[in-house]
Amino acid sequence: MITAAQLRAARALLGIDQKKLAELSGVSLPTIQRMEASEGNVRGVIETLTKVVEALNGAGVELLGENARSESGGRGVRMRRPGPPNPTT
Repeated sequence: MITAAQLRAARALLGIDQKKLAELSGVSLPTIQRMEASEGNVRGVIETLTKVVEALNGAGVELLGENARSESGGRGVRMRRPGPPNPTT
């Protein structure tokens, strides 16, 4: 599963707009816009989701699921559950 927030973050990491992601994935711009506007997990046709994920992977973004480890190293961003505030800040 991919979330709308992951999709937006992945694009931001790559420095591309929705139109460029549509071109890279072979998915229409309105579909990308709809995916990014959704709440929580992106829903849609599996083949379409697969195209988008493969395009992001091919561009260098590794999408991580809940509790997944990154085996390839490199820098990245990951959402975490909010914890208690850090008293040192």
